[in-house]
Amino acid sequence: MAHSDTERRGWVVTVAFMKREILDTHQKALQINLDPGLYGTFAEIGAGQEVARWFFRVGGAAGTVAKAMSAYDMTFSDAIYGPCERYVSKQRITAMLDHEFRLLLERLDAKRGDSTRFFVFADTVAAKSFSRKDEAHGWLGVRFQTAPRAEPSQIIIHVRLLEKENLQEQEALGIMGANLAHGAHYHHRQPEALIVSLLDNLTNQRVEVDMVEFSGPDFAKVDNRLMSLKLVQSGLTNAAMFTASGEVVQPAEALYKKSILIERGSFRPATNVTLDMLRCAQAQFIQEPRVQGEQSVTLLEMTLKNLTEGDKIDHQDFLDRADILGALGKTVLISNYAEYHRLAAYLFRCTKKMIGIVMGVPTLSEIFDEKYYADLEGGILESFGRLFKNDLKMYVYPLLDQATGSLISAGNLRVAPHLRHLYAYLLENRLIESIRDYNENCLSIFSRDVLKRLRTGDASWEDMVPAVVAQMIKKRNLLGCVVKTRVRRAIRPGNLGLIDSVHLAGVPKAA
Repeated sequence: MAHSDTERRGWVVTVAFMKREILDTHQKALQINLDPGLYGTFAEIGAGQEVARWFFRVGGAAGTVAKAMSAYDMTFSDAIYGPCERYVSKQRITAMLDHEFRLLLERLDAKRGDSTRFFVFADTVAAKSFSRKDEAHGWLGVRFQTAPRAEPSQIIIHVRLLEKENLQEQEALGIMGANLAHGAHYHHRQPEALIVSLLDNLTNQRVEVDMVEFSGPDFAKVDNRLMSLKLVQSGLTNAAMFTASGEVVQPAEALYKKSILIERGSFRPATNVTLDMLRCAQAQFIQEPRVQGEQSVTLLEMTLKNLTEGDKIDHQDFLDRADILGALGKTVLISNYAEYHRLAAYLFRCTKKMIGIVMGVPTLSEIFDEKYYADLEGGILESFGRLFKNDLKMYVYPLLDQATGSLISAGNLRVAPHLRHLYAYLLENRLIESIRDYNENCLSIFSRDVLKRLRTGDASWEDMVPAVVAQMIKKRNLLGCVVKTRVRRAIRPGNLGLIDSVHLAGVPKAA
């Protein structure tokens, strides 16, 4: 899908869509049923056939539904879709879409393929029940054609059902499924707007969508990393995640039973300090008794605040940073968790293993500023209680004071007098630990200084970032980079004098 420059910068979704009249679920299901070109299958496992039920109850389903089915028994499910390690997983939803869409074409394409846009809606859900009290969640997907006999496209989402009762979960699932089906058929040309429509007739207190993946020819120009950012921006979730290759992943599934080391930053750009902090912290983290021999994962986190300049998020700037982190082989978490105790609570929802948070001295100093906890009844004590109630440790990188040349570490950082005993307790119990064996040459590097230099053509920035990052930034002019090329000596006709000319990348040459 082509975007205007304004849309790429994230200043506009689509004005017409934002002002649209929101259809209720009845209207959405009926619009699909009355569309003579649509025909497909509903396959649902878990929480009843709540999505298909909407299409039957509004009338006209005979013109839309080729088949509606459920395979609750695991033996039946495996016989139809193949064996699977986890029945509520992306692997299972993909197998369901593959199988059902293939059957549609085998049985109906010859008869009505010339005039029909086939689709399959599927979900696999773990809802609350008499025997199951764990968190309710599920995978929903739709594979669909936008023209008869066209190659299909696909949308897969992961949802958390936040209702307290099973009946409300089922109702929320039905509405979400209808929203997804309707969005796929009528808003696929506006994927950002489609994402917003997933919450139509719902609230983020009832459901959370923490992963979305667009694929197929109709989404060839869609960057799923940008769609992950849109999920967080739109309030459908507080965190989304993608790998170095750009593949979006469901956080709880990717982090399940893993120890996590995480570093927050703007990464504009990632510098030698970024990697030195991770290198040193990881060397200490993997030696922790609770981490040794366990699977671990390293995350680089960008919050919405890290990505916001003024009151806007520049989407191209975000993608530049994501590309840089991808070149370094890093998995990225986008979050709306300004406070570290909220980030910690989220991570401990995904894993019960140890969490390590990497930060610099300035960030640690901010954490001990009580003004950030005015919204908590227990103030800073409540914040630290939430932060350290599970197995968590902070690894702190030192700061070289540029004015005095003094080295400030976690060991000699001064906090407010009335907080000294609290700080000493955390240090003594090794909940806060100084990073060791750091590269002293990195202490004078600050990302804001690097960004300024690369935008003014000062080539010294190249020594402050990893070589692969410097190469990528220069080659693609990322982050507003200006690169001075070598001086060219030229002789103009009629003038025997030599003239110097310099070209700045990203700056047009004079005519």
